[in-house]
Amino acid sequence: MRRLSADRGAVVGAVVVVLTAVVALAAPLITRTLGVDPYTYHLQALDPSGLPRGGFGGIGADHPFGVEPQTGRDLLAIVVEGTRTSFSIGVGAAALSMVIAIALGLSAGYLGGWWDAVVSRLTDVALGFPHLVFMIAVSAIVPATAPRAAVMILIIGALGWPSTARVLRSRTLALRGRAFVGASRAMGAGGLHVLVTQILPNLAATIIVFTTISIPGRITAEAALSFLGVGVPPPTPSWGRSIGSAITWVSTDPWYLLFPGAALFLVTLAFNLFGDGLRDALDPRTGERR
Repeated sequence: MRRLSADRGAVVGAVVVVLTAVVALAAPLITRTLGVDPYTYHLQALDPSGLPRGGFGGIGADHPFGVEPQTGRDLLAIVVEGTRTSFSIGVGAAALSMVIAIALGLSAGYLGGWWDAVVSRLTDVALGFPHLVFMIAVSAIVPATAPRAAVMILIIGALGWPSTARVLRSRTLALRGRAFVGASRAMGAGGLHVLVTQILPNLAATIIVFTTISIPGRITAEAALSFLGVGVPPPTPSWGRSIGSAITWVSTDPWYLLFPGAALFLVTLAFNLFGDGLRDALDPRTGERR
């Protein structure tokens, strides 16, 4: 904690991450408290061409971030509720990826033999697989009645484990030959006991850092799918879907793109800053080299 608190970038990133998590958890309460709603149309806030009345995208006392073109929906409410959607999908997909990576990486590194060969080849195939194309294809054929957020967590998470699994496998191989593992075996400990009580705790720092750093990529993947029209369906708020809709209006209403784009940028930057600082704090040698 002392090393982490000395890194100003990591502290700022941690504060933004915590605030984002609070907004995601309390999004409905925040929108009700502010008196805004992401689903209500405010057509009176639009001119005859469908653009927001007034300057800066319709920013005013009633709509602090302006309104959405053509619908007049409050952009502040869309960004707040979009935080809930994008953040939950990003964290859920990162957690699923890490569970798969831990299961495959630790088992392959500890057991070795044919299972290690199978996992290694599977990892190579997964690393060379066109993830975005596959995610688009699967998302497009999923029935409209399926819970879209859960489907996106499953798709993004199931494809995000290979690089982490490879790192955990190599670390497990190194730990398998350490003296304390040999001592546990000599005392009669089983393989599962050694994995859970000896090897896994020594990989905790690596797992925490990789999880933290991988969340921005999962959030960006959700935004990319929503931007391409195969993510969460309208009218569910999402940063990626808002950015995709704003592209068509950027020449006439650039403010529509500003706020959801800034939210995605700030959260991604915050997670990266916090992940880098956490890595340096858990591994002081990294910080000394840097």
